[in-house]
Amino acid sequence: MPPKKAYFPEGAVTAGPYSPAVSVDDLVVISGQGPISSETKAIAGDTFEAQVELTFDNVERALKGAGCTLADCIKVNAYLSDMAHFERFNAIYQTKFKEPYPARTTVQVVMWHHIQIEIEAMAIRGSGA
Repeated sequence: MPPKKAYFPEGAVTAGPYSPAVSVDDLVVISGQGPISSETKAIAGDTFEAQVELTFDNVERALKGAGCTLADCIKVNAYLSDMAHFERFNAIYQTKFKEPYPARTTVQVVMWHHIQIEIEAMAIRGSGA
């Protein structure tokens, strides 16, 4: 089995014993990313939309550190604090990805502090070219 490699991109925020991104060959897995400012390391975003945008910035940072972009994503898991935000999330999501869209799961979960969203992803390096 090929070895796994961990990536710690500049500005990545971790809150425990995990890697922001890990790859095996060209498969890249991104740990859950939330609306954490890379500058202050604090939760940021006063609105749901602002938190979604910041979360996607963090997903993109982790992907870039592992040699990928959003276009390389094949699976996205999105965790919302309230499914009432689902349509607002979809509106932003559709600006981040092009068809064929990644496979996706979106569920409501209890979030810590005032986080309204968390996103994790899987990508295949170079697949979205």
